[in-house]
Amino acid sequence: MLTYADRLQSMRKTKIEHTIAKKKQNGHMDLDDFGTVPIPEGHCVIPWYNSENGSFYGYDGMCENFVRLIDAHEPYIDPMEMLCGRWRDMLVNYRGDLHYMPDWLKNNKKNMEFIQKGATAQWSKRWDEQRFPYDDLKPWQKKYNITTGIDADAHFACDYSIGFALGFGGFLEKIETYRKINPDKQAFYDAEKRCVEAIIRFIERHIKKAEQMILEESRPEMKESLIRMRDVCKNICYEPPKTFHEACQWTAFFNCAARMYTRDGAGYQLDTLLYPFYERDTKAGVLDDETAKFLIANLLLIDPHYYQISGVDEHDVDMTNKLSYLILDAADSINIATNLTVRVHENCDKKFLEKAVYYLLKNKNGWPRFCNDKALCEGYMRNGVDKKTARERIAVGCNWMCVPGKEFPMNDTVKINIAKVFEEAFLEMKEDAEKSVEKLFALYEKHLKKAIEITAAGVNLHIDHVWEVTPELIMNLMMKNTLETGLDISQCAELYTVGVDGSGLAVVADSFGALVTRIEEEKLLSWDDVYEAIGNNFENKRVKAILQSAPRYCQGGTISDAWAIKLTKSWVKLVKAQPMPKGRTLVPGWFSWARSVEYGKTVGATPNGRSAGEPLSHGANPNPHFRTDGAVTAQANGIASVQCGYGNTAPLQLEFDPNISIENGGVEIVLNLILTHFKQGGTLININVLDGEKLRAAHENPDLYPDLVVRVTGFTAYFATLTPAFRQLVVDRFLEGM
Repeated sequence: MLTYADRLQSMRKTKIEHTIAKKKQNGHMDLDDFGTVPIPEGHCVIPWYNSENGSFYGYDGMCENFVRLIDAHEPYIDPMEMLCGRWRDMLVNYRGDLHYMPDWLKNNKKNMEFIQKGATAQWSKRWDEQRFPYDDLKPWQKKYNITTGIDADAHFACDYSIGFALGFGGFLEKIETYRKINPDKQAFYDAEKRCVEAIIRFIERHIKKAEQMILEESRPEMKESLIRMRDVCKNICYEPPKTFHEACQWTAFFNCAARMYTRDGAGYQLDTLLYPFYERDTKAGVLDDETAKFLIANLLLIDPHYYQISGVDEHDVDMTNKLSYLILDAADSINIATNLTVRVHENCDKKFLEKAVYYLLKNKNGWPRFCNDKALCEGYMRNGVDKKTARERIAVGCNWMCVPGKEFPMNDTVKINIAKVFEEAFLEMKEDAEKSVEKLFALYEKHLKKAIEITAAGVNLHIDHVWEVTPELIMNLMMKNTLETGLDISQCAELYTVGVDGSGLAVVADSFGALVTRIEEEKLLSWDDVYEAIGNNFENKRVKAILQSAPRYCQGGTISDAWAIKLTKSWVKLVKAQPMPKGRTLVPGWFSWARSVEYGKTVGATPNGRSAGEPLSHGANPNPHFRTDGAVTAQANGIASVQCGYGNTAPLQLEFDPNISIENGGVEIVLNLILTHFKQGGTLININVLDGEKLRAAHENPDLYPDLVVRVTGFTAYFATLTPAFRQLVVDRFLEGM
């Protein structure tokens, strides 16, 4: 008889096979693993365009094409599992923009015939620029290399408790109830209804598939598993989930639908919301801990949504429960790419935190990561939010937090490349007869103020009109006031605390530090020497070496460390000073996501000795090779000093081999690093505990290590699926020892 361990081994093997197959279909993927399964032969979606530019927008366009997409999805059931359903394809792939299309779609003649038939010769973007142009902003956005947030997909969080209370049938009833109250919102309610009905059909196809497989299955335990899956699917087709198994399956189906629609990956406080189902079922004797762990492992396999566990409530009372431990055990049992975040507070269960670090060291797969309940809560409250709401805010993305059901923050979609801002200031000063670092900083702030102003204009354009372009029809179902008012969440959110991230901090800090040290203090170089070297991309290697050897950010107590703090204060001051309408506010942070390579290509040589086009520093991290001894502690200390203080993060991203084992006190040492960083004010820690030799070998021959998982930034991915440039970023960030 197959045990859960046997089945998990089979599921993990299938996962690796799917990863290899997806790489063949899509090429390299510098994104979350997502949990998708390969596109099957014959998969075809015929898009319907409602715009002259060959794309689709609004309630009718998004609804019609979502229905076509989900209806084209074949059911996925593996009898080794206890939950069913997978997603394969994303709605935005069909908007006629080659930039966003995966390789498999570009190479699929049948699909492309339909897409090209509807599209114009001029490929459109996801944003409807015919109705909502922003040509006046584009030159400035390019000048400062701004990631605008315009046309960004879902970056907020649903309140899953709404779904657990209503179920899909309850959504339909709620839609009809409020349709009568808001007769002028018929287009909204029509679209929402059709989307829910399509999800129900998706579930019904799984029921039929399970019934067919039951007849064909000869193994008793697998037949029993298929029967349970079928019955659970029947129960949640219209009714809300009533058992732990049903809640997990309901989550899986909703997540598949939301992923297909706009790539939503925001999960929920997993241990808190599922605990009532767990407690009720275990007391009734219908659920044991091994089955609960298996179901959670299965949920994590279906999709690596960003789930959070532990933490404290509004009264600083520990929320860790028995299910919190079981979730860690479940993640360990499947041990794939997962996005579990452990909330840390001084009142949290110390044994639980130790267990979380234990699994980080044991599996070396980049999970879990850790966020600071105290600093994030207190920082967010500085935006005028009460403590109860601030405590509801959870980590549901690479670097970002969100209040489920209430907030429309656009987090991780809006960024300013401050290295590009610095470059503009540096070039402007070139013609000045009198040059100084003080003058350069004044010019930098002038350009930064303009960049923030342009960024704010883009944010406001998006929020004002995104409901007419990409209304969030799936996530609206579990947001507050959406179905009640007939409005998209972008129109009726309670909170609009929009995260704006700066990128390239270390490059700019080290550049200022090098200029002060080498020109103004030591006089080893003149301004003309530096301008000439940068203009010819360091043909003079001596100048490059002099600048590169200047004190660096995160070395500890250096001039560049002081500049990083000064740049942070300037960043926060200017972002918070930017006026915003309609209760919106900008929230500063430091983060680059996976754009370090992309941003670096837009910036020429810089005074820290970096050559033109090279990648920028990652987020708040120092530049690679910033120091050789004590680097882990020094980096943690440096990043703690540049926190922006308003609830947006400046993550500590660590890739290191601690050269210690669990047996030799490794758990205590790493946990102490985490707790110390958080006491200093750090907000979020992403850790890769890696074997340096294995990492370098996998970089040379990635296909030999198909199961190696790394946390690229806030997300985890299979190392073999990353492009060589992104693999190099991880290798360059690697640190030896503690």
